[in-house]
Amino acid sequence: MASGGAQGPGATHLATKVELTISCENLMDMDVFSKSDPLCALYINTSGSHWYELGRTEMILNCLNPKFAKKFVIDYYFEMVQRLRFCVYDIDNDTYDLGDDDFLGELECTLGQIVSNKQMTRSLLLKNKRPAGRGTITICAEEITDTRVANFEVSARRLDKKFFWWSDPFLEFYKQTETGWQLAHRTEVVSNNLNPIWKPFRISLRALCGGDVEKPIQVYCYDHHVSGSHDLIGSFKTTLAEMQAATHVCPAEFECVNPKKLKKKNYKNSGVICFKQCQVVKEFTFLDYIMGGCQLNFTIAIDFTGSNGDPTTPQSLHYINPEGYNEYLTAIWAVGNVIQDYDSTKMFPVFGFGAQVPPSFQVSHEFPVNFNPTSPFCEGIEGVVTAYQQCLPRLKLWGPTNFSPIIRHVTCFARQALRQNMASQYYVLLIITDGVITDMDQTRSAIVEASRLPMSIIIVGVGGADFSAMEFLDSDDKLLRSPNGDVASRDIVQFVPFRDFQGNSVTLAQSVLAELPDQVASFFNSFKLKPPNTLSVSGLC
Repeated sequence: MASGGAQGPGATHLATKVELTISCENLMDMDVFSKSDPLCALYINTSGSHWYELGRTEMILNCLNPKFAKKFVIDYYFEMVQRLRFCVYDIDNDTYDLGDDDFLGELECTLGQIVSNKQMTRSLLLKNKRPAGRGTITICAEEITDTRVANFEVSARRLDKKFFWWSDPFLEFYKQTETGWQLAHRTEVVSNNLNPIWKPFRISLRALCGGDVEKPIQVYCYDHHVSGSHDLIGSFKTTLAEMQAATHVCPAEFECVNPKKLKKKNYKNSGVICFKQCQVVKEFTFLDYIMGGCQLNFTIAIDFTGSNGDPTTPQSLHYINPEGYNEYLTAIWAVGNVIQDYDSTKMFPVFGFGAQVPPSFQVSHEFPVNFNPTSPFCEGIEGVVTAYQQCLPRLKLWGPTNFSPIIRHVTCFARQALRQNMASQYYVLLIITDGVITDMDQTRSAIVEASRLPMSIIIVGVGGADFSAMEFLDSDDKLLRSPNGDVASRDIVQFVPFRDFQGNSVTLAQSVLAELPDQVASFFNSFKLKPPNTLSVSGLC
Protein backbone atom coordinates (compact mmCIF):
# COMPACT_ATOMS: atom_id res chain seq x y z
CA MET A 1 0.00 0.00 0.00
CA ALA A 2 1.43 3.33 -0.98
CA SER A 3 1.21 6.09 1.56
CA GLY A 4 2.34 9.66 1.95
CA GLY A 5 1.96 12.71 4.10
CA ALA A 6 2.85 15.75 2.03
CA GLN A 7 2.61 18.80 4.23
CA GLY A 8 2.97 22.46 3.33
CA PRO A 9 3.75 25.63 5.26
CA GLY A 10 1.10 26.44 7.80
CA ALA A 11 -0.54 23.02 7.67
CA THR A 12 -1.54 21.56 10.99
CA HIS A 13 -0.10 18.28 12.21
CA LEU A 14 -3.61 16.80 12.53
CA ALA A 15 -4.78 15.21 9.30
CA THR A 16 -7.47 12.82 8.18
CA LYS A 17 -6.08 9.75 6.45
CA VAL A 18 -7.89 8.91 3.24
CA GLU A 19 -7.61 5.67 1.25
CA LEU A 20 -8.06 5.86 -2.54
CA THR A 21 -9.14 2.89 -4.66
CA ILE A 22 -8.57 3.11 -8.44
CA SER A 23 -10.25 1.45 -11.40
CA CYS A 24 -10.41 2.25 -15.12
CA GLU A 25 -12.64 1.37 -18.05
CA ASN A 26 -12.27 1.36 -21.85
CA LEU A 27 -8.54 2.03 -21.86
CA MET A 28 -6.83 2.40 -25.22
CA ASP A 29 -5.37 -0.83 -26.58
CA MET A 30 -1.73 -0.05 -27.38
CA ASP A 31 -0.52 -3.62 -28.00
CA VAL A 32 -0.76 -5.35 -31.38
CA PHE A 33 -1.13 -8.99 -30.39
CA SER A 34 -2.61 -8.53 -26.91
CA LYS A 35 -4.32 -5.95 -24.73
CA SER A 36 -2.62 -3.14 -22.80
CA ASP A 37 -0.94 -3.95 -19.47
CA PRO A 38 -2.06 -0.98 -17.33
CA LEU A 39 -0.55 0.55 -14.20
CA CYS A 40 -1.60 3.77 -12.46
CA ALA A 41 0.99 6.12 -10.95
CA LEU A 42 -0.09 8.85 -8.51
CA TYR A 43 1.71 12.20 -8.33
CA ILE A 44 1.09 14.92 -5.75
CA ASN A 45 1.80 18.65 -5.72
CA THR A 46 1.42 20.77 -2.60
CA SER A 47 4.12 23.36 -3.28
CA GLY A 48 2.66 24.81 -6.47
CA SER A 49 5.73 24.16 -8.61
CA HIS A 50 6.84 20.54 -8.40
CA TRP A 51 5.17 17.15 -8.68
CA TYR A 52 6.56 14.06 -7.02
CA GLU A 53 5.52 10.46 -7.29
CA LEU A 54 3.57 9.14 -4.32
CA GLY A 55 3.22 5.54 -5.47
CA ARG A 56 2.06 3.07 -8.09
CA THR A 57 -0.55 0.38 -8.33
CA GLU A 58 0.28 -3.12 -9.47
CA MET A 59 0.45 -3.79 -13.22
CA ILE A 60 -2.40 -5.92 -14.62
CA LEU A 61 -1.73 -8.03 -17.70
CA ASN A 62 -3.90 -7.74 -20.80
CA CYS A 63 -6.75 -5.71 -19.35
CA LEU A 64 -8.61 -2.65 -20.65
CA ASN A 65 -10.92 -2.44 -17.61
CA PRO A 66 -8.53 -2.84 -14.66
CA LYS A 67 -9.54 -2.87 -11.01
CA PHE A 68 -6.38 -2.17 -9.03
CA ALA A 69 -6.01 -3.94 -5.70
CA LYS A 70 -3.23 -1.71 -4.39
CA LYS A 71 -4.53 1.36 -2.55
CA PHE A 72 -3.14 4.85 -1.99
CA VAL A 73 -3.25 6.33 1.52
CA ILE A 74 -2.90 10.12 1.77
CA ASP A 75 -3.01 12.59 4.65
CA TYR A 76 -5.88 14.97 3.84
CA TYR A 77 -5.59 18.56 5.04
CA PHE A 78 -8.78 20.59 4.76
CA GLU A 79 -6.88 23.88 4.75
CA MET A 80 -4.49 22.91 1.94
CA VAL A 81 -4.96 22.49 -1.82
CA GLN A 82 -3.47 19.07 -2.56
CA ARG A 83 -3.25 18.62 -6.31
CA LEU A 84 -3.17 15.05 -7.57
CA ARG A 85 -2.35 13.57 -10.97
CA PHE A 86 -3.32 10.00 -11.81
CA CYS A 87 -1.33 8.75 -14.81
CA VAL A 88 -2.15 5.44 -16.50
CA TYR A 89 0.50 3.63 -18.54
CA ASP A 90 0.73 0.49 -20.65
CA ILE A 91 3.79 -1.25 -19.22
CA ASP A 92 5.99 -2.61 -22.01
CA ASN A 93 9.26 -3.44 -20.21
CA ASP A 94 10.85 -4.13 -16.84
CA THR A 95 12.44 -0.70 -16.35
CA TYR A 96 11.22 1.59 -13.58
CA ASP A 97 11.15 4.64 -15.87
CA LEU A 98 7.57 5.15 -17.05
CA GLY A 99 8.81 7.37 -19.86
CA ASP A 100 9.61 4.20 -21.80
CA ASP A 101 5.97 3.02 -21.65
CA ASP A 102 2.85 3.95 -23.63
CA PHE A 103 0.78 6.70 -22.04
CA LEU A 104 -2.91 5.79 -21.68
CA GLY A 105 -4.16 9.02 -20.17
CA GLU A 106 -4.29 11.06 -16.98
CA LEU A 107 -6.61 12.86 -14.61
CA GLU A 108 -5.60 15.95 -12.67
CA CYS A 109 -7.75 17.05 -9.75
CA THR A 110 -7.54 17.97 -6.08
CA LEU A 111 -7.88 15.65 -3.12
CA GLY A 112 -10.69 17.90 -1.92
CA GLN A 113 -12.68 17.18 -5.09
CA ILE A 114 -12.30 13.43 -4.58
CA VAL A 115 -13.22 13.57 -0.90
CA SER A 116 -16.32 15.70 -1.55
CA ASN A 117 -17.53 13.31 -4.26
CA LYS A 118 -16.60 10.12 -2.36
CA GLN A 119 -16.64 8.32 -5.74
CA MET A 120 -15.59 10.22 -8.83
CA THR A 121 -15.51 9.05 -12.47
CA ARG A 122 -13.81 11.24 -15.07
CA SER A 123 -12.51 10.88 -18.61
CA LEU A 124 -8.80 10.28 -19.06
CA LEU A 125 -6.96 12.94 -21.05
CA LEU A 126 -3.83 12.83 -23.18
CA LYS A 127 -0.97 15.31 -22.67
CA ASN A 128 -2.56 17.63 -25.25
CA LYS A 129 -5.78 17.61 -23.14
CA ARG A 130 -7.71 15.66 -25.79
CA PRO A 131 -9.71 12.60 -24.68
CA ALA A 132 -7.72 9.37 -24.36
CA GLY A 133 -10.21 7.43 -26.47
CA ARG A 134 -13.18 6.37 -24.35
CA GLY A 135 -10.99 5.75 -21.32
CA THR A 136 -12.29 6.70 -17.88
CA ILE A 137 -10.88 6.50 -14.36
CA THR A 138 -12.89 6.01 -11.17
CA ILE A 139 -11.50 7.01 -7.79
CA CYS A 140 -13.19 5.98 -4.55
CA ALA A 141 -12.23 7.76 -1.33
CA GLU A 142 -12.72 6.45 2.18
CA GLU A 143 -11.66 8.02 5.47
CA ILE A 144 -9.51 5.78 7.64
CA THR A 145 -10.93 5.64 11.14
CA ASP A 146 -10.69 1.91 11.77
CA THR A 147 -7.19 0.41 11.99
CA ARG A 148 -8.27 -3.21 12.45
CA VAL A 149 -7.08 -5.81 9.95
CA ALA A 150 -8.05 -9.41 9.25
CA ASN A 151 -5.20 -11.92 8.92
CA PHE A 152 -5.98 -14.78 6.57
CA GLU A 153 -4.51 -18.20 5.81
CA VAL A 154 -6.43 -19.68 2.90
CA SER A 155 -6.18 -22.83 0.79
CA ALA A 156 -8.44 -24.78 -1.55
CA ARG A 157 -9.01 -28.39 -2.54
CA ARG A 158 -10.40 -30.21 -5.55
CA LEU A 159 -10.75 -27.13 -7.72
CA ASP A 160 -12.07 -27.69 -11.25
CA LYS A 161 -9.61 -28.33 -14.04
CA LYS A 162 -9.90 -25.51 -16.55
CA PHE A 163 -7.18 -26.53 -19.01
CA PHE A 164 -6.73 -30.26 -19.61
CA TRP A 165 -5.52 -31.32 -16.16
CA TRP A 166 -4.64 -28.17 -14.24
CA SER A 167 -5.67 -24.66 -13.21
CA ASP A 168 -3.68 -21.61 -12.06
CA PRO A 169 -6.00 -20.32 -9.30
CA PHE A 170 -6.18 -16.98 -7.54
CA LEU A 171 -8.79 -15.32 -5.32
CA GLU A 172 -10.46 -11.93 -5.38
CA PHE A 173 -12.34 -10.46 -2.39
CA TYR A 174 -15.05 -7.82 -2.94
CA LYS A 175 -16.90 -5.64 -0.47
CA GLN A 176 -20.40 -4.30 -0.94
CA THR A 177 -20.72 -0.51 -1.30
CA GLU A 178 -23.52 1.90 -2.09
CA THR A 179 -22.47 1.91 -5.74
CA GLY A 180 -21.79 -1.81 -6.17
CA TRP A 181 -19.07 -4.33 -5.42
CA GLN A 182 -15.53 -3.00 -4.95
CA LEU A 183 -12.31 -5.03 -5.14
CA ALA A 184 -10.69 -5.30 -1.71
CA HIS A 185 -7.87 -7.80 -2.27
CA ARG A 186 -6.34 -10.07 -4.90
CA THR A 187 -4.09 -13.01 -3.96
CA GLU A 188 -1.11 -14.24 -5.92
CA VAL A 189 -1.52 -16.90 -8.61
CA VAL A 190 -0.61 -20.48 -7.62
CA SER A 191 0.50 -22.20 -10.83
CA ASN A 192 -0.62 -25.64 -11.93
CA ASN A 193 -2.38 -26.65 -8.71
CA LEU A 194 -5.91 -27.85 -7.93
CA ASN A 195 -5.19 -27.82 -4.19
CA PRO A 196 -3.46 -24.44 -3.77
CA ILE A 197 -2.17 -22.87 -0.56
CA TRP A 198 -1.94 -19.10 -0.85
CA LYS A 199 0.58 -17.04 1.10
CA PRO A 200 -0.83 -15.55 4.35
CA PHE A 201 -2.26 -12.09 3.74
CA ARG A 202 -4.04 -9.30 5.56
CA ILE A 203 -6.92 -7.04 4.54
CA SER A 204 -8.01 -3.98 6.47
CA LEU A 205 -11.56 -4.25 7.80
CA ARG A 206 -12.20 -0.90 6.18
CA ALA A 207 -11.38 -2.31 2.73
CA LEU A 208 -12.97 -5.72 3.30
CA CYS A 209 -16.34 -4.84 4.84
CA GLY A 210 -16.31 -1.17 5.80
CA GLY A 211 -15.67 -2.21 9.40
CA ASP A 212 -19.01 -4.05 9.60
CA VAL A 213 -18.35 -7.76 10.24
CA GLU A 214 -21.92 -8.62 9.20
CA LYS A 215 -21.64 -6.97 5.79
CA PRO A 216 -21.63 -9.34 2.77
CA ILE A 217 -18.28 -10.29 1.20
CA GLN A 218 -18.07 -11.85 -2.25
CA VAL A 219 -15.13 -14.18 -2.96
CA TYR A 220 -14.28 -15.30 -6.50
CA CYS A 221 -11.84 -18.01 -7.53
CA TYR A 222 -10.38 -17.67 -11.04
CA ASP A 223 -8.09 -19.66 -13.28
CA HIS A 224 -5.43 -17.21 -14.42
CA HIS A 225 -4.68 -16.68 -18.12
CA VAL A 226 -1.86 -14.52 -19.45
CA SER A 227 -4.30 -13.17 -22.04
CA GLY A 228 -6.29 -11.53 -19.23
CA SER A 229 -9.42 -13.58 -19.96
CA HIS A 230 -9.49 -15.39 -16.63
CA ASP A 231 -11.91 -18.29 -16.28
CA LEU A 232 -14.27 -18.28 -13.30
CA ILE A 233 -13.85 -21.46 -11.29
CA GLY A 234 -16.51 -20.49 -8.76
CA SER A 235 -17.58 -18.05 -6.07
CA PHE A 236 -19.37 -17.78 -2.76
CA LYS A 237 -20.78 -15.09 -0.48
CA THR A 238 -20.10 -14.83 3.23
CA THR A 239 -19.42 -12.36 6.04
CA LEU A 240 -16.38 -11.75 8.18
CA ALA A 241 -18.39 -12.76 11.27
CA GLU A 242 -19.24 -16.09 9.64
CA MET A 243 -15.60 -16.77 8.75
CA GLN A 244 -14.43 -15.84 12.26
CA ALA A 245 -17.01 -18.01 13.99
CA ALA A 246 -16.16 -21.03 11.86
CA THR A 247 -12.38 -20.76 12.29
CA HIS A 248 -12.70 -20.70 16.09
CA VAL A 249 -13.54 -24.42 16.00
CA CYS A 250 -11.86 -25.72 12.83
CA PRO A 251 -10.97 -24.41 9.36
CA ALA A 252 -13.96 -22.64 7.79
CA GLU A 253 -14.94 -24.21 4.49
CA PHE A 254 -17.03 -22.72 1.70
CA GLU A 255 -18.23 -24.42 -1.45
CA CYS A 256 -17.00 -22.64 -4.55
CA VAL A 257 -19.94 -22.66 -7.00
CA ASN A 258 -19.95 -21.85 -10.71
CA PRO A 259 -23.44 -20.54 -11.65
CA LYS A 260 -23.11 -21.88 -15.21
CA LYS A 261 -22.83 -25.45 -13.89
CA LEU A 262 -25.81 -25.38 -11.53
CA LYS A 263 -28.10 -26.91 -14.16
CA LYS A 264 -25.83 -29.93 -14.54
CA LYS A 265 -27.05 -33.12 -12.95
CA ASN A 266 -25.19 -34.16 -9.79
CA TYR A 267 -23.21 -30.89 -9.73
CA LYS A 268 -22.14 -30.02 -6.18
CA ASN A 269 -19.37 -27.48 -6.44
CA SER A 270 -16.19 -26.53 -8.28
CA GLY A 271 -14.01 -26.99 -5.22
CA VAL A 272 -13.83 -25.97 -1.58
CA ILE A 273 -12.12 -22.84 -0.20
CA CYS A 274 -10.67 -23.40 3.29
CA PHE A 275 -9.94 -20.61 5.78
CA LYS A 276 -7.41 -21.95 8.28
CA GLN A 277 -7.12 -18.53 9.93
CA CYS A 278 -9.35 -15.47 9.98
CA GLN A 279 -8.15 -13.34 12.87
CA VAL A 280 -9.07 -9.70 13.45
CA VAL A 281 -6.41 -7.60 15.16
CA LYS A 282 -5.76 -3.92 15.75
CA GLU A 283 -3.08 -2.62 13.43
CA PHE A 284 -0.91 0.09 14.93
CA THR A 285 -0.05 3.14 12.83
CA PHE A 286 3.31 4.79 12.27
CA LEU A 287 2.36 7.52 14.76
CA ASP A 288 1.35 4.88 17.31
CA TYR A 289 4.90 3.50 17.19
CA ILE A 290 6.62 6.90 17.19
CA MET A 291 4.45 8.24 20.04
CA GLY A 292 4.99 4.96 21.86
CA GLY A 293 8.77 5.45 21.93
CA CYS A 294 10.11 3.87 18.73
CA GLN A 295 13.34 5.52 17.57
CA LEU A 296 14.41 5.91 13.94
CA ASN A 297 18.16 5.31 13.68
CA PHE A 298 19.51 7.22 10.68
CA THR A 299 22.77 6.14 8.94
CA ILE A 300 24.27 7.98 5.96
CA ALA A 301 26.52 6.40 3.31
CA ILE A 302 28.30 8.65 0.80
CA ASP A 303 29.76 7.59 -2.57
CA PHE A 304 33.40 8.70 -2.92
CA THR A 305 34.21 6.83 -6.14
CA GLY A 306 36.31 8.43 -8.87
CA SER A 307 33.36 8.84 -11.25
CA ASN A 308 32.24 11.81 -9.12
CA GLY A 309 35.14 13.85 -10.51
CA ASP A 310 37.97 15.77 -8.87
CA PRO A 311 36.43 17.59 -5.83
CA THR A 312 38.63 20.62 -6.49
CA THR A 313 36.96 21.30 -9.86
CA PRO A 314 33.48 22.81 -10.40
CA GLN A 315 32.54 19.86 -12.63
CA SER A 316 32.77 17.44 -9.69
CA LEU A 317 29.64 16.29 -7.89
CA HIS A 318 31.66 16.69 -4.66
CA TYR A 319 32.72 20.26 -5.46
CA ILE A 320 31.91 22.66 -2.63
CA ASN A 321 30.78 25.82 -4.40
CA PRO A 322 31.05 29.28 -2.79
CA GLU A 323 27.50 28.94 -1.41
CA GLY A 324 28.63 25.77 0.36
CA TYR A 325 26.34 23.30 -1.39
CA ASN A 326 26.44 20.48 -3.90
CA GLU A 327 23.98 17.68 -4.72
CA TYR A 328 25.36 15.45 -1.94
CA LEU A 329 24.93 18.14 0.69
CA THR A 330 21.45 19.08 -0.54
CA ALA A 331 20.32 15.44 -0.26
CA ILE A 332 21.80 15.14 3.25
CA TRP A 333 20.07 18.31 4.41
CA ALA A 334 16.73 17.46 2.80
CA VAL A 335 16.35 13.95 4.18
CA GLY A 336 18.27 14.45 7.42
CA ASN A 337 16.26 17.45 8.57
CA VAL A 338 13.09 15.35 8.50
CA ILE A 339 14.54 12.15 9.96
CA GLN A 340 16.40 13.82 12.84
CA ASP A 341 13.12 14.75 14.55
CA TYR A 342 12.50 11.05 15.21
CA ASP A 343 15.88 10.27 16.80
CA SER A 344 16.23 11.62 20.34
CA THR A 345 20.03 11.31 20.36
CA LYS A 346 20.60 13.32 17.15
CA MET A 347 23.85 11.34 16.74
CA PHE A 348 24.19 9.93 13.22
CA PRO A 349 26.81 7.43 11.98
CA VAL A 350 28.16 8.53 8.58
CA PHE A 351 30.23 6.29 6.31
CA GLY A 352 31.94 6.64 2.96
CA PHE A 353 32.68 4.03 0.34
CA GLY A 354 34.79 3.68 -2.79
CA ALA A 355 37.76 5.87 -1.74
CA GLN A 356 41.40 5.37 -0.83
CA VAL A 357 41.57 6.23 2.85
CA PRO A 358 44.56 7.52 4.86
CA PRO A 359 47.00 6.62 6.22
CA SER A 360 47.46 3.43 4.12
CA PHE A 361 45.30 4.68 1.24
CA GLN A 362 43.75 1.28 0.76
CA VAL A 363 40.32 1.27 -0.92
CA SER A 364 37.53 1.04 1.63
CA HIS A 365 33.79 0.51 1.15
CA GLU A 366 32.86 1.20 4.75
CA PHE A 367 34.88 3.93 6.48
CA PRO A 368 33.68 6.59 8.96
CA VAL A 369 33.89 10.06 7.45
CA ASN A 370 35.17 11.41 10.77
CA PHE A 371 37.96 8.76 10.61
CA ASN A 372 37.00 7.50 14.08
CA PRO A 373 36.07 3.80 13.73
CA THR A 374 35.18 3.49 17.43
CA SER A 375 32.71 6.39 17.24
CA PRO A 376 31.55 7.16 13.69
CA PHE A 377 28.79 9.45 14.95
CA CYS A 378 28.19 13.06 13.92
CA GLU A 379 26.17 15.42 16.09
CA GLY A 380 23.09 16.58 14.21
CA ILE A 381 22.87 17.24 10.50
CA GLU A 382 25.24 20.18 10.95
CA GLY A 383 27.83 17.75 12.29
CA VAL A 384 27.30 15.48 9.28
CA VAL A 385 27.91 18.37 6.89
CA THR A 386 31.05 19.45 8.75
CA ALA A 387 32.50 15.92 8.78
CA TYR A 388 31.78 15.52 5.06
CA GLN A 389 33.47 18.81 4.16
CA GLN A 390 36.53 18.05 6.33
CA CYS A 391 37.08 14.52 5.01
CA LEU A 392 36.99 15.37 1.29
CA PRO A 393 40.53 16.87 1.03
CA ARG A 394 41.99 13.81 2.81
CA LEU A 395 40.58 11.17 0.43
CA LYS A 396 41.51 9.87 -2.99
CA LEU A 397 38.34 9.13 -4.91
CA TRP A 398 38.60 5.67 -6.42
CA GLY A 399 36.19 2.76 -6.88
CA PRO A 400 34.38 0.46 -7.53
CA THR A 401 30.83 1.24 -6.33
CA ASN A 402 29.94 -1.44 -3.78
CA PHE A 403 26.76 -1.14 -1.70
CA SER A 404 26.67 -4.49 0.08
CA PRO A 405 29.28 -3.76 2.81
CA ILE A 406 27.43 -0.75 4.21
CA ILE A 407 24.02 -2.46 3.90
CA ARG A 408 25.32 -5.47 5.84
CA HIS A 409 26.86 -3.12 8.42
CA VAL A 410 23.47 -1.59 9.26
CA THR A 411 21.81 -5.01 8.98
CA CYS A 412 23.87 -6.20 11.98
CA PHE A 413 22.34 -3.52 14.22
CA ALA A 414 18.82 -4.11 12.87
CA ARG A 415 19.17 -7.84 13.60
CA GLN A 416 20.20 -7.10 17.20
CA ALA A 417 17.15 -4.83 17.60
CA LEU A 418 14.82 -7.55 16.31
CA ARG A 419 16.21 -10.04 18.83
CA GLN A 420 14.92 -7.77 21.62
CA ASN A 421 11.41 -8.60 20.39
CA MET A 422 10.34 -4.97 20.79
CA ALA A 423 9.23 -2.23 18.41
CA SER A 424 11.72 0.20 19.91
CA GLN A 425 14.32 0.63 17.13
CA TYR A 426 14.02 0.99 13.35
CA TYR A 427 16.99 1.62 11.04
CA VAL A 428 17.04 3.89 7.99
CA LEU A 429 20.06 3.84 5.65
CA LEU A 430 20.46 6.77 3.25
CA ILE A 431 22.85 5.99 0.36
CA ILE A 432 23.85 8.90 -1.88
CA THR A 433 25.57 7.77 -5.06
CA ASP A 434 26.45 8.89 -8.57
CA GLY A 435 26.79 5.64 -10.45
CA VAL A 436 26.02 2.07 -11.32
CA ILE A 437 26.40 -0.58 -8.62
CA THR A 438 29.40 -2.88 -9.13
CA ASP A 439 28.39 -5.60 -6.65
CA MET A 440 24.78 -6.00 -7.79
CA ASP A 441 24.44 -9.69 -6.84
CA GLN A 442 25.82 -9.13 -3.34
CA THR A 443 23.63 -6.03 -2.96
CA ARG A 444 20.50 -7.94 -3.96
CA SER A 445 21.29 -10.63 -1.39
CA ALA A 446 21.94 -8.01 1.31
CA ILE A 447 18.62 -6.24 0.59
CA VAL A 448 16.64 -9.49 0.66
CA GLU A 449 18.22 -10.26 4.05
CA ALA A 450 17.50 -6.74 5.33
CA SER A 451 13.84 -6.99 4.23
CA ARG A 452 13.24 -9.37 7.14
CA LEU A 453 14.58 -6.85 9.65
CA PRO A 454 13.45 -3.44 11.02
CA MET A 455 15.25 -1.53 8.29
CA SER A 456 14.62 0.62 5.20
CA ILE A 457 17.01 1.84 2.51
CA ILE A 458 16.77 5.19 0.74
CA ILE A 459 18.93 5.72 -2.37
CA VAL A 460 19.38 9.18 -3.87
CA GLY A 461 21.11 9.20 -7.26
CA VAL A 462 23.07 12.37 -8.01
CA GLY A 463 24.44 13.48 -11.37
CA GLY A 464 23.37 12.38 -14.82
CA ALA A 465 24.24 8.66 -14.80
CA ASP A 466 22.06 5.77 -15.95
CA PHE A 467 20.22 4.67 -12.81
CA SER A 468 18.28 1.73 -14.23
CA ALA A 469 20.08 -0.63 -11.81
CA MET A 470 18.90 1.45 -8.85
CA GLU A 471 15.35 1.45 -10.18
CA PHE A 472 15.51 -2.34 -10.36
CA LEU A 473 16.18 -2.45 -6.61
CA ASP A 474 13.14 -0.25 -5.88
CA SER A 475 10.70 -3.09 -6.43
CA ASP A 476 7.33 -1.34 -6.16
CA ASP A 477 5.63 -3.75 -8.57
CA LYS A 478 7.27 -7.05 -7.58
CA LEU A 479 9.47 -8.14 -4.70
CA LEU A 480 13.22 -8.29 -5.22
CA ARG A 481 14.92 -11.68 -5.59
CA SER A 482 18.47 -12.57 -4.61
CA PRO A 483 20.66 -14.40 -7.17
CA ASN A 484 19.90 -17.73 -5.46
CA GLY A 485 16.15 -17.17 -5.76
CA ASP A 486 15.28 -15.95 -2.24
CA VAL A 487 12.43 -13.44 -2.33
CA ALA A 488 12.38 -10.28 -0.23
CA SER A 489 9.67 -10.36 2.43
CA ARG A 490 8.73 -6.74 1.64
CA ASP A 491 9.83 -3.72 -0.40
CA ILE A 492 12.29 -1.68 1.70
CA VAL A 493 14.10 0.34 -1.00
CA GLN A 494 13.07 3.79 -2.19
CA PHE A 495 15.15 5.27 -5.05
CA VAL A 496 14.88 8.77 -6.49
CA PRO A 497 17.17 10.58 -8.96
CA PHE A 498 18.17 14.00 -7.60
CA ARG A 499 17.87 15.54 -11.07
CA ASP A 500 14.08 15.07 -11.01
CA PHE A 501 13.76 17.67 -8.26
CA GLN A 502 15.77 20.55 -9.72
CA GLY A 503 17.26 21.39 -6.34
CA ASN A 504 13.90 21.51 -4.54
CA SER A 505 14.86 19.95 -1.20
CA VAL A 506 11.29 19.95 0.17
CA THR A 507 9.83 17.81 -2.61
CA LEU A 508 12.96 15.63 -2.61
CA ALA A 509 12.41 14.82 1.07
CA GLN A 510 8.69 14.21 0.52
CA SER A 511 9.39 11.78 -2.29
CA VAL A 512 12.12 9.70 -0.66
CA LEU A 513 10.32 9.50 2.68
CA ALA A 514 6.80 8.87 1.35
CA GLU A 515 6.97 5.09 1.80
CA LEU A 516 8.82 5.04 5.12
CA PRO A 517 5.86 5.37 7.56
CA ASP A 518 4.09 2.41 5.98
CA GLN A 519 7.33 0.36 5.94
CA VAL A 520 7.82 0.96 9.66
CA ALA A 521 4.22 0.20 10.68
CA SER A 522 3.78 -2.82 8.40
CA PHE A 523 7.02 -4.43 9.64
CA PHE A 524 6.20 -4.20 13.34
CA ASN A 525 2.58 -5.19 12.76
CA SER A 526 3.66 -8.27 10.80
CA PHE A 527 5.66 -9.39 13.86
CA LYS A 528 2.73 -8.48 16.15
CA LEU A 529 4.97 -6.05 18.06
CA LYS A 530 3.19 -3.30 19.97
CA PRO A 531 4.65 0.17 20.57
CA PRO A 532 7.13 0.05 23.51
CA ASN A 533 5.04 2.33 25.70
CA THR A 534 1.42 1.76 24.73
CA LEU A 535 0.16 3.86 27.64
CA SER A 536 1.51 7.00 25.97
CA VAL A 537 -0.41 6.32 22.78
CA SER A 538 -3.92 7.74 22.90
CA GLY A 539 -6.69 5.28 22.23
CA LEU A 540 -4.63 2.08 22.47
CA CYS A 541 -6.31 -0.85 24.16
